[in-house]
Amino acid sequence: MSERRESGDERRESGDERAAPERPPMGPVTISDVQELMRRKDEIEAQIKAYYDVLEDQKGVGMNEPLVDIEGYPRADVDVYQVRTARHNIICLQNDHKALMKQVEEALHQLHARGKEKQARDAAEAQNEALNQGQGPSRSPSWSPPRPFAKVNSVSPGSPASNSGLQVDDEIVEFGSVNAYNFQNLQNIGTVVQHSEGHPLNVTVLRGGERLQLRLVPMRWAGKGLLGCNIIPLQR
Repeated sequence: MSERRESGDERRESGDERAAPERPPMGPVTISDVQELMRRKDEIEAQIKAYYDVLEDQKGVGMNEPLVDIEGYPRADVDVYQVRTARHNIICLQNDHKALMKQVEEALHQLHARGKEKQARDAAEAQNEALNQGQGPSRSPSWSPPRPFAKVNSVSPGSPASNSGLQVDDEIVEFGSVNAYNFQNLQNIGTVVQHSEGHPLNVTVLRGGERLQLRLVPMRWAGKGLLGCNIIPLQR
């Protein structure tokens, strides 16, 4: 019993009790909010790596190796307190990371939904303007459909991307919840893929001027990654 109380005291003294990552402030999510979430994600990942380095320095112990010898005494070849503290911090940080990635996904979905709402409003306003001018339901010069933001430059045979019908030179208009309105970098797509393993994603592409809807299921296959394709941002 005394050992368990001491372990709890050590955790409190080490200052590694921390609240779960704060959610973005109430109200519409902005691109800046997503950027801040990604910054915090990188920070947590760096901290996790640092604590794994601590374990590596302690005779390469991992998360599960015993810290007592065959006679039940604390191992003399490692700093037991340091190992316990590093393990505890890794677990806490991994939980924080999981919660933070959920926030990133929710923020991207919200930005995507707002982008679609804006697109619908713009189309309705353009149609109303045309009708008021007696021109019938046509598009105003200021209206433009969602534009592509990335391009496929390689697809591996037999990969999930290939099975979905994705082809080289396809220009991506929507990839799950990511579109031109909220796309910042390829990490946005990576986050959606990571959280959609085994689940279908709606992917809209432009191919030869034609807009196509594909269903892509990220999954493990014989090759690398969950997609089996390479995507690059479009330079506009």
